[in-house]
Amino acid sequence: MLALAVLVVASAAYALTIRVGDIVINAEGGFSPKALPKHENAPITLRGGGKISTASGALPPVLKTLDLEFDHHGSVQTTGLAVCTIAKLAATTTAKARRNCRGAIVGKGEGTAIVKFPEQAPIPASSPITIFNGPKRNGDPTLIAHAHLNIPVPTTYLIPVVIERIHDGVYGYRTKATIPRIAGGAGIPISGHLEVGRRWTYKGRRYSYVNARCEVGHLQVRGEFSFSDGAFLTGTFFEPCKVRH
Repeated sequence: MLALAVLVVASAAYALTIRVGDIVINAEGGFSPKALPKHENAPITLRGGGKISTASGALPPVLKTLDLEFDHHGSVQTTGLAVCTIAKLAATTTAKARRNCRGAIVGKGEGTAIVKFPEQAPIPASSPITIFNGPKRNGDPTLIAHAHLNIPVPTTYLIPVVIERIHDGVYGYRTKATIPRIAGGAGIPISGHLEVGRRWTYKGRRYSYVNARCEVGHLQVRGEFSFSDGAFLTGTFFEPCKVRH
């Protein structure tokens, strides 16, 4: 579930179904506004979600890693934004985490998972998801995704992600996430949805966490997903935009 939240954060917008063997990933979402300047970045809000399933109806394997490269026609801005740390979020419920780092919240949503212990029926589980602005690493911005489950015992799950600057054709940023083991490895991420779009004022200037421009008529992201059974899926997400005059 946190993995799919990271997918939303890293992509400007998307609509895609990927299938390899029995595994199916469905992702959909968008950004607003659709009308953007052609040559300069402007604030946007991201909304989206995703679901992992199988064509056979069986439980999917566990998602292990999620790597994304996304469009260079945009930016992540953190000037003057409060910073949260792993230490402030460790062993916290959703409410406590949000109190501890209220000023660093850049996104919220919800995720679901299935917990399957041996010789027991699958147990559905869900948690609010919160995305916090984290401390910079080697000059790159970072984020921390937070969730909290009570199955089988109260546990906090955190995914730190570096938003790394790259130069790879249309792609200008890369994120890599390793998914934590849910319920000791018995938990299977199933779905997640998220909205990201923090705006604030610092020293009299307005800032936005996510920004983009419409230079070529669309924004795109390439995703790579690896699973516990060795399966590897990849796909590219596109979403059109229009130039704002």
